[in-house]
Amino acid sequence: MPFLLFLISIIPIFSNIFAHEDDIHTFKYNTENFSDQVSKKNHFVMFYAPWCGHCQRLAPTWEQLAEMLNEDDSNIKIGKVDCTTDSKVCSEQDVTGYPTLKFFKEGDSEGVKFRGTRDLPSLTTFINEQLREKLAPTWEQLAKSLEIENDISIGKVDCTQHRSVCNNFEVKGYPTLLWIEDGKKVDKYQGDRSHEDLKQYVNKMLGSDQENQKQEDQEAGIPGPVGELTGDSFKNGIQSGVTFVKFYAPWCGHCKRLSPTWDNLGKKFSTKPGVNIVKVDCTLEINKQLCNDEEVEGFPTIFLYKDGGKISEYSGSRSLDDLYDFVNKHLGHDEL
Repeated sequence: MPFLLFLISIIPIFSNIFAHEDDIHTFKYNTENFSDQVSKKNHFVMFYAPWCGHCQRLAPTWEQLAEMLNEDDSNIKIGKVDCTTDSKVCSEQDVTGYPTLKFFKEGDSEGVKFRGTRDLPSLTTFINEQLREKLAPTWEQLAKSLEIENDISIGKVDCTQHRSVCNNFEVKGYPTLLWIEDGKKVDKYQGDRSHEDLKQYVNKMLGSDQENQKQEDQEAGIPGPVGELTGDSFKNGIQSGVTFVKFYAPWCGHCKRLSPTWDNLGKKFSTKPGVNIVKVDCTLEINKQLCNDEEVEGFPTIFLYKDGGKISEYSGSRSLDDLYDFVNKHLGHDEL
């Protein structure tokens, strides 16, 4: 089953990373470039004075943070401003003491002050919280909108709690969104992070997986898990046993989302005698009269037939478990 993971933290912090005396990794900003640079990307900035004792003690930790996060593909930059040489910037940012640490989201000129303990775990936790805010509601919305899908899980990993996982997947920035299948990274999502764009990406990846599997099965001569009936074959197709029929249209979004679940339902009943999981494409000319006769008024419409007679329309949840239970409930019973 594919996973789409939201990696919500930075790469792990190891105890054997030593502080550097030279701040070669930290971006240095001044009055001329501060506003322009900070507006382009998420930033965590230290406003300091060289003579300040607290600033001097923080400097090695700040450089560690910069060494870990100032990568080309990271979505945050660690910087600093010397307030003794660029007092205008510090005044505009309401810096009244040293060091002052502020997080700036992309496009935000005001920033949020850090008020916690100035150690590496506390600093990274603060960054995580600030970045997570932006994507977390959309991620929860995505998970909810795909909860009826059984071919994908929407998950998240906190890399401060699960360091080895993030190491294995070579996470360098955060949040990082990965498509994972069978424990292996298949793709890294790099598009817009709106709910609509994320959902389109999921559907594209699921569709690609399904088409690849169908092609492999066809080449190997393996029949699909779901039979397809037409206006000509329908009557004979439902004559014996329980037949669970999905009437659909290929362009229908709900039908597309149901498709992998329907295939899995077919697989679950593939070895069970007397049960047929099938589908009918109502857009085909040969099937239009059939869909009209069966009173299909929307897509997907799901009917259960037993020994040639229509027993019931399914109107429950489209989860695999509920569909499976519904069919099982009708096995071995002559009447509802």
